[in-house]
Amino acid sequence: MSAATRGTLIDLYCHIYPNRYFEAMSKVAPKLENIGQRLRGIPKLFDLDVRFREMDQFGDYRQVISLPNPPIEELASGEVGLGLARVANDAMAELCAKHPERFPTFVAALSLTEIEGSIAEAQRAVRDLGARGVQIFTNIAGKPLDDPSFEPFFAAMSALDVPMWLHPVRTATMSDYPAEAKSRFEMWWCFGWPYDTSVAMVRLVFSGLFDRYPNLNIITHHLGGMIPYYDGRVGPGLDVLGARTSDEDYSKILSSLKRPHMDYLKEFYADTAMFGGGSHALRCGIEFFGPDRVVFATDTPLGPIKPAIDALDALELPADAQRKIFSGNAEKLLKMKFC
Repeated sequence: MSAATRGTLIDLYCHIYPNRYFEAMSKVAPKLENIGQRLRGIPKLFDLDVRFREMDQFGDYRQVISLPNPPIEELASGEVGLGLARVANDAMAELCAKHPERFPTFVAALSLTEIEGSIAEAQRAVRDLGARGVQIFTNIAGKPLDDPSFEPFFAAMSALDVPMWLHPVRTATMSDYPAEAKSRFEMWWCFGWPYDTSVAMVRLVFSGLFDRYPNLNIITHHLGGMIPYYDGRVGPGLDVLGARTSDEDYSKILSSLKRPHMDYLKEFYADTAMFGGGSHALRCGIEFFGPDRVVFATDTPLGPIKPAIDALDALELPADAQRKIFSGNAEKLLKMKFC
């Protein structure tokens, strides 16, 4: 499908490092110098000219920008962490104001080790700066998202009525085997990130979060982690939740939910950032979530743009499904019109 036929492309998960934020982050966490050097080796994270030249190849193509890893919560806490979030949001808002035809909006950064402060920052970013959602990570400095301490945050996001972008976070320090000190061969990234996403999704469902706040919308990175491809284990396999566990009582978890747990999982949004390949995974994920719940994303500049577009085109989806994925679902989530 040609760019003219395809229409507007809204890339919903695109990372950027505004210089002002990167400088502030480097001062707060000087031990990240090695990571900083690696990230500096990706020019499109910083250099807008290089970034825009690539964007120009794809017709009417626009990016919703957000910070990449590492999460602010891994760098700092308290007022320092909140200060980093404010710097990031001010800088991204400035980029969107200067280049609205490139960056129609941004995803607000938070520092959820300070929940009340992050609620206030989310409200400021959305109401004053024009953010259309917030980014959260699959754990907050090691604490799961279903921890009761985060309840006020989710209540506030429900009231604010903006989507949340859920990004996996896992490092090599989480080993694959008890006998080893760290994960090897980048398995922490390749398999660990989809696993972390999947666990976070299921635990949020089991916590009853979506019964309490039914208007919450969460966009899961990399097409919902492992969920679509393990629907048997997640669905009927967890219908007998508790049968494999003797030291905790899970017998009332499923009955406490208003609907079957798989219904909630299919109501997450999932993005298409699969590193340009993954045509089998794309087909599976779109079938699982449905074209109304899948959004186009590339993870650029950490993932490629053209192969991501080509992989979707290769599926030869009906025109209405393509439009929903490439732009329509983003319009609905962001409450913005692009064409």
